[in-house]
Amino acid sequence: MYAVRDHDQAVAQLRRSYAAVPPGQPVRLAKRTSNLFRPRNAPLTPGLDVSGLGGVLRVDPAARTADVQGMCPYEDLVDATLPHGLMPLVVPQLRTITLGGAVTGLGIESTSFRNGLPHESVTELDVLTGAGEIVTARPEGEHADLFAAFPNSLGSLGYATRLRIELQPIGRRVALRNVRFTRLEELTDAIGEVSATRSWAGETVDAMDGVMFSPGEAYLVLATFTDEAGPVSDYTGQDIYYRSLRRRTHDALTGYDYLWRWDTDWFWCSAAFGVQHPVVRRIWPARWRRSDVYHRLVRLEHRHQVAARIDRWRGQPARERVVQDVEIPLDRTAEFLRWFAKAVGMTPVWLCPLRLREPSGPGSARAWPLYPLRPGQDYVNIGFWGSVPIVPGAADGDVNRAIEREVSEVGGHKSLYSDAYYDREVFDRLYGGDTWRAVKDRYDPDHRLTGLYEKAVARQ
Repeated sequence: MYAVRDHDQAVAQLRRSYAAVPPGQPVRLAKRTSNLFRPRNAPLTPGLDVSGLGGVLRVDPAARTADVQGMCPYEDLVDATLPHGLMPLVVPQLRTITLGGAVTGLGIESTSFRNGLPHESVTELDVLTGAGEIVTARPEGEHADLFAAFPNSLGSLGYATRLRIELQPIGRRVALRNVRFTRLEELTDAIGEVSATRSWAGETVDAMDGVMFSPGEAYLVLATFTDEAGPVSDYTGQDIYYRSLRRRTHDALTGYDYLWRWDTDWFWCSAAFGVQHPVVRRIWPARWRRSDVYHRLVRLEHRHQVAARIDRWRGQPARERVVQDVEIPLDRTAEFLRWFAKAVGMTPVWLCPLRLREPSGPGSARAWPLYPLRPGQDYVNIGFWGSVPIVPGAADGDVNRAIEREVSEVGGHKSLYSDAYYDREVFDRLYGGDTWRAVKDRYDPDHRLTGLYEKAVARQ
């Protein structure tokens, strides 16, 4: 745990480093890791010093809350809460995602069908604003406008230095049922039933996600938290988690391994580095089977284009990166998945049901203006991460633009951690442009922080 005095000193250093950035120069965080897939222009000035803002300040097991610094990775946050039998209400699937990043940039995981998104468990947060001030924002009161607009603002309104979040119990063991569906309508019906009843076949469901290998083969993974003893699987070694869905109808993991089940192989993306080959896997150190290692390799490829040059030498077509997470209304999910399978053809895809949190019962969910999902509406987050060949006559970005159009057509929304191609008018309509501008003018009157559109679309 970090001492409050140390936290205050770290905040003071952050403010000094912010004040040192010349007016008119872009402001960036000096973070060691990133889970963004948006290439950005190289900064001309040093990043903000957040070196002292990466820890847990306090866990209160009785109140089931934690005070956490903004740059704390979920890996360290989970390490602090699990000894108390607790977890954050939503734990994004990759270890180095930070709490502040998940709140300002959105996050999701298998508890989202009942707990919503990570920002919905925040009860208050301290924010370094564009004016260089630290303000404490809560759902009500003087800074309620900043509290509401902070999610999905991507650092354009400020940076969280401290957040208080709610926690929930998690069992020492997580029992899993891998339920196969051969028709997408049956899959979405099952998601609707579990979302409404929080149970399946008479058993409680605490977490739910899934994988589609094809429109005729999809799986829901229904998880139940338990303290009952029993055997558990290990997918940090030779076994690969996503492949187990096809082999096993029932499974179990420790609570810790369940939370990080996707990180070891970055879902299935480790295959691009050969890590799923049995020989390579035996010699690839276990400490390097992590999403942040794979992400660093991707950034090196973006910078040096080694694989792209090899493909050109072999006469292969150039490829378009298609790395997206989109939220689709449940009643349009089967339609979108069929369109995606035909138009894009990438498999597998991740399925994560979502509903905005209703902390006081049905009808108590609030809307969030910069990512306006509808309260009371069931959605499915669909994640797909890879690349497709650019066909003759097409341009780089055409597939992503087609996906954006289809997502809008079915009433969905798209996360902004990766490439976006919207024009400003459409972007403002989809991502609360009027609200963002009003909050921006209040908390960053000189517009020192890069704008939301400039970050998400213009890659600044």
